[in-house]
Amino acid sequence: MTTLQPPVAAKPRKARPPAQGDRRSWTGWGFIGPFVAVFALVFLAPIAYSIYLSLFRDQLIGGTQFVGMDNYTQALKDERFWESLARVSLFLAVQVPIMLGIALLIALALDSGRLFGKDFFRIAIFLPYAVPAVVATLMWGFMYGTKYGLVGDINDAFGVTLPDPLSSDLVLASIGNIVTWEFIGYNMLIFYSALRVIPQSLYEAAEIDGAGQVRIVTAIKLPAIRGALVIATIFSIIGSFQLFNEPSILRPLARNAITTDFTPNFYTYSLSFNGQQHNYSAAVAIIMGLITMVIAYVVQLRGMRKGA
Repeated sequence: MTTLQPPVAAKPRKARPPAQGDRRSWTGWGFIGPFVAVFALVFLAPIAYSIYLSLFRDQLIGGTQFVGMDNYTQALKDERFWESLARVSLFLAVQVPIMLGIALLIALALDSGRLFGKDFFRIAIFLPYAVPAVVATLMWGFMYGTKYGLVGDINDAFGVTLPDPLSSDLVLASIGNIVTWEFIGYNMLIFYSALRVIPQSLYEAAEIDGAGQVRIVTAIKLPAIRGALVIATIFSIIGSFQLFNEPSILRPLARNAITTDFTPNFYTYSLSFNGQQHNYSAAVAIIMGLITMVIAYVVQLRGMRKGA
């Protein structure tokens, strides 16, 4: 006699889990998506539009026409552009080492622990950075005045004739003084923050070996903050090539010394808003951006190789 076996229940199918790689990729995009959108909107899109503008030219006959690389060729032959670039290069070569050197000395003095009232000095030196560039330039511009400013008051009080800080020979140095006054505190804070994270054990080992303060600075502190030095140098180089606020604000006080092509940024601004040469100014701006990028990259690469 055959016995009937009870039917075997079918095993439920297990749901296939989603691919781990797909889930991770979408999760990552969820985090960085807002930043990528804002970055593309405020950074990549203006650059792309500037490149697009630089390939055209407004003409009296025919209107806006595609000219390809003609604007770039014209910019590379433009003596006014190269003169402005040489001027800011001189400014960079003189002002940046002075500013960074003073900021480094102040940071080392604050970190030494031998400066009385270091908290007050740190805040006082950083305070000029909190002053807007427009206010700082106007303040120094009136101090430079030979008829109504501090220089003029000194001339009248002591019967002397000081050199005019806003003359053609001294205006670049006067602008350098303003920029140095503004940004010493900013760079000092970068160096001081890097000095504060140096392990204390290195100082203890140097003290056991009988190293003096100069040896500690050269053998421990400076190598340890090499990265901060490179960053501050790159920021200063970019800021020098972007010099615009100070010359544009001082120009009403020194029209004979500060021309519309005093710096590359000022020249680009004048071409676009005063000369209505939007396409050509876009080409000049792109060239200037490439030059700044290459020099900043070379400085970074050189700093990284030295730090290796």
